[in-house]
Amino acid sequence: MIEIRGLSQIYQGAHGPVEALRGIDLHIQPGEVFGIIGKSGAGKSSLVRTINLLNRPTQGAVIVNGRDLTQLGDADLRAARRDIGMVFQHFNLLSSRTVFDNAALPLELAGLSKDAIRQRIEPLLELVGLTALAKRYPAQISGGQKQRVGIARALASHPKVLLSDEATSALDPETTRSILALLRKVNREMGLTVVLITHQMQVIKDVADRVAVIDGGRIVEMGAVLEVFTRPQQAITKSLIDEIVPQELPASVLTRVQALAAQLGGASGQLLRLSYAGESAYQPILSHLIRELGLDLSILHGQIDEIQGQTFGSLAVFASGASAQIHRAIGYLRSQGVQVEVVKTGDVPTTQGMGDV
Repeated sequence: MIEIRGLSQIYQGAHGPVEALRGIDLHIQPGEVFGIIGKSGAGKSSLVRTINLLNRPTQGAVIVNGRDLTQLGDADLRAARRDIGMVFQHFNLLSSRTVFDNAALPLELAGLSKDAIRQRIEPLLELVGLTALAKRYPAQISGGQKQRVGIARALASHPKVLLSDEATSALDPETTRSILALLRKVNREMGLTVVLITHQMQVIKDVADRVAVIDGGRIVEMGAVLEVFTRPQQAITKSLIDEIVPQELPASVLTRVQALAAQLGGASGQLLRLSYAGESAYQPILSHLIRELGLDLSILHGQIDEIQGQTFGSLAVFASGASAQIHRAIGYLRSQGVQVEVVKTGDVPTTQGMGDV
């Protein structure tokens, strides 16, 4: 549906050229919700605005529905943009127009008749839950309702792609959830390909199928959302998902480990951090370690959550017992699809060589 090849974007800044995008390659599948996440200034808004050529890239190809938009003349580009709707952060509604008329604006500009506009806009207002507010003006509705008008307007031309540029960042958490649910509904019921730009990992978690992490104008990590959440590879990705899955253990956990280690006597002990997802979340793995390997396990910290019906989470456990049994336990956990990090805790005594497991 969307293919981006070798995309670069250079702006002329106050102190010389600024390279906002650097060699971006992306392939977005038809019908998926694809998230692009990064911190402020990472290049995510520059990237999304090249997809409909609101920003023309310095080099590279932007192929939507088999057509390279960078090769089109003005008239053909205007026609191609009708297949690409866009939802903005700040709504961009006209204060002098009603909800209905704001949603209908693209169709008026395209020259459709009043009857054709009504037949298209009325079902869209019903879809976004604004039928009863059709005659109100922007000053008379809430921020979430304004964004619903923006979504209806973006859908008016029956696009195949919907771009969302920080569409929920100005909204409160409850309204954000309702708008994300609406975007997912639009994706499923209309078969639209949705591209989400955000700096909020919660948005990615709630609605995206795949995600690309952008940093310094480059894509540094990409994959299925569940995979990226449970096995982040880059420091920037870990920092972004920290709001959902904390990457550092609290100091209180390490203090508790020290207390447990002091009680070991002749046994060995090790702090293990376990990350799991999918089927491994439902298996009685810890009871197996206790029953079959004779380990004592203290659960010190953890959480469990869900991404689109798939469970994921993490646990910090202190395992005490024979050194060989702890080694076997780590091997067993990994064989069951659990990611195991052997945590080095400074003053906590560990089995000789255990940190290299």
